[in-house]
Amino acid sequence: MALIEIRGVRKAFGEHEVLRGIDLDVNAGELLTIIGGSATGKSLLLKIMMGLVPVDAGTITFDGREVTHLHERDWIEVRRRIGIQFQASALFDSLTVFDNVAYGLREQRLLPEPEIAQRVSESLAQVSLPGIEQMAPGDLSGGMRKRVGLARAIAMRPDVLLYDDPTEGLDPINVTRVNRLILALRDTLKITTVMVTHNMASAFTISDRLALLHEGRITDAAPPDVLRAKHEERLAPFVRAAEHAMRNRRESMAP
Repeated sequence: MALIEIRGVRKAFGEHEVLRGIDLDVNAGELLTIIGGSATGKSLLLKIMMGLVPVDAGTITFDGREVTHLHERDWIEVRRRIGIQFQASALFDSLTVFDNVAYGLREQRLLPEPEIAQRVSESLAQVSLPGIEQMAPGDLSGGMRKRVGLARAIAMRPDVLLYDDPTEGLDPINVTRVNRLILALRDTLKITTVMVTHNMASAFTISDRLALLHEGRITDAAPPDVLRAKHEERLAPFVRAAEHAMRNRRESMAP
């Protein structure tokens, strides 16, 4: 059984139907990346997995429990097992890094303060940012802000991590750093990972499986090499983008 099962999910805003019957499994321990064109509903699908947006039809099952129409107070319990890194990091600029990372732990009263301090320190170290607890978000680079947002998510010790375009706006060095971090967290913390990205080099390099969201449905879901070998028209732009980016990276690293 998949850890997350999505069946027949539909979502419309007014007369505009964005998701037209999504069927997708997320297997425990895998790194699944959802790809597709702009404004096709990829980020929306992540929010639906978190229970932040209700569906019009279909079902969502998490770890064997249907959660589609849970009351908000019951979703809070489920969300303790699902972390999310938002595209813009969503840090509170009025709080220190420490208070940002500790926010969820305090909000849900999961640990006493001495243990929260230890968890914050551990989480920052896991994203290679030790010792910055007292810094302000405004003093951080874009890459550091993304990693602090990730530290806040893993501080909750989730079973699943959702990433909304984690490398957006980063330079190539930080893209590589974030990709390695995502893989390290999957492997060391055994976190099931679902990522949305427009960075095709990242998608084809680090993913166990890719799922293509096309015209409101998941039309393909397979390992990168399998999708690359299909030579289908709807996949071609993404394969070409990945190969072009990886070729440029190799050329830039050549002596």
